[in-house]
Amino acid sequence: MFLQKVYVLDMRAQQLLRPLACRSLATSHPRAEIKAAAEEEFRTLEIGRKKRERFTAKTFKPATMLPPRYKQQKTDQDWGSVWPAARTFHPATVPFPVRQGYPASGQPTPDKWANAELMKIPNFLHLTPPVIKRQCEALKKFCTPWPAGLETTAKQEKHFPVTVSKSSYLHSSPTIRDPKARIVTLKVHLRSLDLDYHGRDKLLRLVGERYDADTDYLTLVADRCPLSQQNYDYCQYLLTVLYNESMKTEPWEHEKELVDLEKYVWEGSPSQAAAQNVVTARGISDAEELLKEYGQVVTDLHNEGEDEATVLRYQESVMKLLGLTDPQDTATASEPKYIQGEVC
Repeated sequence: MFLQKVYVLDMRAQQLLRPLACRSLATSHPRAEIKAAAEEEFRTLEIGRKKRERFTAKTFKPATMLPPRYKQQKTDQDWGSVWPAARTFHPATVPFPVRQGYPASGQPTPDKWANAELMKIPNFLHLTPPVIKRQCEALKKFCTPWPAGLETTAKQEKHFPVTVSKSSYLHSSPTIRDPKARIVTLKVHLRSLDLDYHGRDKLLRLVGERYDADTDYLTLVADRCPLSQQNYDYCQYLLTVLYNESMKTEPWEHEKELVDLEKYVWEGSPSQAAAQNVVTARGISDAEELLKEYGQVVTDLHNEGEDEATVLRYQESVMKLLGLTDPQDTATASEPKYIQGEVC
């Protein structure tokens, strides 16, 4: 029994001492290796200049440069295959001399080699006449002949007076709809609507700034609906409503006075009545011609404004209508004329 207890105590002691022994071996092993390596090496003292090892320097040979491509090109080559698309200028490919840039004092214009000016600007070497002809021939099968009877712009405006334009946009994004793609613009010449004076005057008052007097274009822009087709239908509806409303004559429109008109109208005005009375009292034979000329001058004076030309024309027309002579002409005629020292 006593021996069994001693054996158990001995086993417990070995179990307790085993981790300590492993730790001491693990910590002492690297030091032992360092000490052994230090004993093997012996530092020697070198006195004098250290000898340098001789080495041969490498010789750099320049890379073999191939000759420019244009020297291998044939005169009857297909230039569309050499320069098929738009690209930066390359001097080794272009077979003809090109110069571009600001020359230095006493020096010629820089040539095409290493010329940044030629590389910055766009070139059209891919759009030569043979290439354009080839592309047109390829696209001809997708085209239809031009309609007969629409050879001139006047005929096109006569048969198709309304012009509708819209834009489509392409984005590299998850959405395929652009807000600006719904905008529809409708243009039409006002003279193609066949309106009388009343209808034209009323339509111009309804559209306001949408009419351009210089080009005679009425422009309607629709962007309220989410789809372009809806905006197109709205433009058609708006043009129809404007035309129908301008052709209507309301009862209150008969109460319009001369000051309410867009332009001065001489027919039926007090000026026409006064001029007619003057012509009748004088008994002029060419009264219609005088009245027509006087009416045109008065209309231009009111509509175009007063300037030196319109006032002078108005003066001459009034004097013709009243049968008066120009005071300046009378004074000039009364002055004596001297011809070669004699009084005539």
